[in-house]
Amino acid sequence: MKYYPEGTNPELVKKFSTLSELKEAVKCREILEGTVTVCDSQHNLYVDLGTFTGVLPRLEGALGILEGTARDIALISKVNRKVCFRIMGLHKDENGDIVPVLSRRNVQLECRREFIDKLKTGDIVNARVTRLENFGAFIDIGCGINSLIPVDFLSVSRITHTCERLKCEQNIKAVLKSTADNKLTFSLKELLGTWEENAAHFTAGETVTGIVRSVEEYGIFVELAPNLAGLADPRDGIEKGQRVSVFIKSISKSRMKVKLAIVEAFSETAEVPALKYYIKSDRIDEWLYSPPSASKLIYTKF
Repeated sequence: MKYYPEGTNPELVKKFSTLSELKEAVKCREILEGTVTVCDSQHNLYVDLGTFTGVLPRLEGALGILEGTARDIALISKVNRKVCFRIMGLHKDENGDIVPVLSRRNVQLECRREFIDKLKTGDIVNARVTRLENFGAFIDIGCGINSLIPVDFLSVSRITHTCERLKCEQNIKAVLKSTADNKLTFSLKELLGTWEENAAHFTAGETVTGIVRSVEEYGIFVELAPNLAGLADPRDGIEKGQRVSVFIKSISKSRMKVKLAIVEAFSETAEVPALKYYIKSDRIDEWLYSPPSASKLIYTKF
């Protein structure tokens, strides 16, 4: 069975109109998804199932609530979002209406046992960005189970906040970097190409668009791609985050240097650039960013 980040597989969303359909879902124990409409005062979640409304009891709403390792904000924050679950049974409320009883915890336990616990460093997974902080991006790696990509692992081009590289609810790929202390840490930069792969898209003499990532006394660092930046001469009035057009003066493979000259700066803040993946397989054992002839070695061993 494949385990998806929540909200990424529309085939898991089903609407039920008859009791027989609900009974079949209970029997088959299929993994489903639905949108949370209400979190009540006891932090039980109510999920839209079409004609019926399912209830996710608080202790079944998320892995860690029962164990005391997760806070109730993990439930409150799910309102108006899709969550995964199994229909565990059916009961009647005080009005005699059928209420499907759901469990997200059951699905998450299975996902962790059958998928996440079997991952090895170098494995590449599909993920969905769930929260952005200055120190890193939280990603759903399956069934609402979150892990972290530290900000330094998002790209070779340096950024100061994860929102400069990613957007919430963005679907991405990530590679497992570490399992130290039973905590999974992921990385993105190894999937975004080597220096040569990125530099191959540019030629000296071209004028292209870039994003200002850092303004220093000695020059201005401009990102041409998430894994490639160049240095432009100092210029007044330039601010971090601006979109600029730059003339490429030279490209040096041995020094991994791209020399730029800013042609024009635009008033609007640059949008989050699209990601281009250079790894097509489902795992990677090692990654050499720097060209073989370069004096500086940038290398990752998984």
